[in-house]
Amino acid sequence: MSGPTQVGRALKELGIQSIVALSPQAKGRIERLWGTFQDRLVAELRLAGATTLEEANQLLWAFLPRYNARFAVPPAQAGSAYRPLESGVCLQEVLCFKYQRTVAKDNTVKLGEHTLQLLPGPDRCSYARARVEIQERLDGSLVVTYQSNVIASRDAPPQPAALRARKGSRGKVPTSPVGLELLVSPNGVGTQGKGGAGSGQEIEDARPQAGKASVPKPGPHHPWRKPLLVTKSLNR
Repeated sequence: MSGPTQVGRALKELGIQSIVALSPQAKGRIERLWGTFQDRLVAELRLAGATTLEEANQLLWAFLPRYNARFAVPPAQAGSAYRPLESGVCLQEVLCFKYQRTVAKDNTVKLGEHTLQLLPGPDRCSYARARVEIQERLDGSLVVTYQSNVIASRDAPPQPAALRARKGSRGKVPTSPVGLELLVSPNGVGTQGKGGAGSGQEIEDARPQAGKASVPKPGPHHPWRKPLLVTKSLNR
């Protein structure tokens, strides 16, 4: 809800009818009042030499009767418009900001940067997917209500960090905690490079050689090494 809507909601809950200034005369009257308080009253405080809050209040009590005697208009209906507060009305529950929220599956509700964990009550253990009301009161506290009943709540614990696979972790040779490469020799025995127990030739043999064919070369007496003999056909 926006600010004016919150004010209208509070007036409605208190049973107060709001009469807005729709005529130019009414708007001009209130604007002249603000002009007096922002201009003439400041000048009166300066002329009186008021420098503290107590001195300003003393001047205000003397200024208001003179102002009302000059500009006040008798009301159409005599008598005071104020009435006593009805019994059972809690002003903290009325004079606050109210927001409607839907409870998440983990039984939490959010309001801005705040996340509240709803605690199990006597009527139900979980309020997931329920529509609740969050009251942000004038002292900064947050109160959650469901069907006009206050729900016990507390600050939700922080969300745990989600573990995800890091990019670029594939296709790399695993390393030991001290930064030494662990390799496996062709006979299945582990060797260690960079100053480890194995020799450098074994490590070099264990690594795949780029650009070399895996097919063995033929020997010197292999039939492929013999020259090709061209003979004439016997059928001619």
